[in-house]
Amino acid sequence: MNISTTDKEIANYLQEELERSQNGLEMIPSENFVSEAVLDALGSIGTNKYSEGYPGKRYYGGCQVVDKIELLAIERAKQAFNVDHANVQPYSGSPANLAVYYALLDPGDTVLGANLSFGGHMTHGLKVNFSGTLYNAVNYTAKKDGYLDFNEIRSLALKHKPKLIIAGFTAYPRIIDWQKFRDIADEVGAFFLADIAHIAGLIIGEEHPSPCRIADVITTTTHKTLRGPRGAMILSNGKVSNPIKKVPRTKENIPTLIDRAIIPGLQGGPHNHTTAAIAVALSEALKPEFKNYAKQIVLNAKALAKSMIDEGLELVTGGTDNHLMIADLSNLNVSGKDAEHNLDEIGITVNKNTVPFDSRSPFDPSGIRLGTPALTSRGMKEDDMKLIGQLIARLVKNINDNNIKEEIKKQVLELTNKYPLYPGIKYN
Repeated sequence: MNISTTDKEIANYLQEELERSQNGLEMIPSENFVSEAVLDALGSIGTNKYSEGYPGKRYYGGCQVVDKIELLAIERAKQAFNVDHANVQPYSGSPANLAVYYALLDPGDTVLGANLSFGGHMTHGLKVNFSGTLYNAVNYTAKKDGYLDFNEIRSLALKHKPKLIIAGFTAYPRIIDWQKFRDIADEVGAFFLADIAHIAGLIIGEEHPSPCRIADVITTTTHKTLRGPRGAMILSNGKVSNPIKKVPRTKENIPTLIDRAIIPGLQGGPHNHTTAAIAVALSEALKPEFKNYAKQIVLNAKALAKSMIDEGLELVTGGTDNHLMIADLSNLNVSGKDAEHNLDEIGITVNKNTVPFDSRSPFDPSGIRLGTPALTSRGMKEDDMKLIGQLIARLVKNINDNNIKEEIKKQVLELTNKYPLYPGIKYN
């Protein structure tokens, strides 16, 4: 039996979500569409097995097959990112970052990360997050133009002497200079964490420089531009010395410290179906065509940014180098919350987002964040991005005109019908 006969309510909701995705433009830059092979692995028999520990060192019997799955995922991760060690067990991105804190710091230690309102993540030192309550979080911001201010970052590091410096962003549209962060970390004797959750796929596809031989430790989710399931990985260099024995907090011991932080430190059994799906996604990312995909993400983002600018919209930093952009709607007297809501009504999904030095509340900010990974996965190209930029601009300029909204909604549906999504899947 399948879900359509055993649980019609859930089947109907899944079908509804499939149709929403098919008939809309998914433009939240942290979202993507996985392959049907990844979906197969994620819904596989791997979900049944409990396997606390690591391959060859489990607390449960019967792990000989899931050991093979995890080892394959590890080897593919090491190859994809050119690292010596990969832990593929973190349940998601936030737990992965928590594991790095747990491995390298004591509660109360100082951490230097990006302010959430300037493109950081809540696990980089937000005061209401574990990273800002258990640790002494210091946040850097940006210059007025939205670019990173390395003079400020260095000044804060020299003043506060953090034990961990974090680079990596959820809403930064430009290339990250990893070496500058490395130099600052070395100057103050800090560990350097690169959080590449958003740009992992671009790094594999060689569309963004890699921090993997620069940073001490790297965290990433496996969805977003990597186009895998919702999971995470922690990458580092060196070898695990003894995952059972406690070791000093040195750079050489980071692989051991990370493994101990995941299990027994923070997690129980890994999600083996997710590990299998991560392995599939990494296999896809290692194929030559993935580079074409990553390149097209950036080409599409640049085309979309140009279209929006040509239509009179203002973008933070004036454009993008990667998969995302932030539109500042202040000059149109439209809030990000209203823009998100009204775009959603016509089938364009973005998210409200703060802009640098935003005068509005984070719950109703001045901007919207949007990107191209999911649209690129559907096969869309630059001409499509030009049209989408025009549709977005027309909507936000005429946000209270229902007739125009209906016209745009029809155009969105015409465009999405050209790019079928999972045509072989049906839930009810």
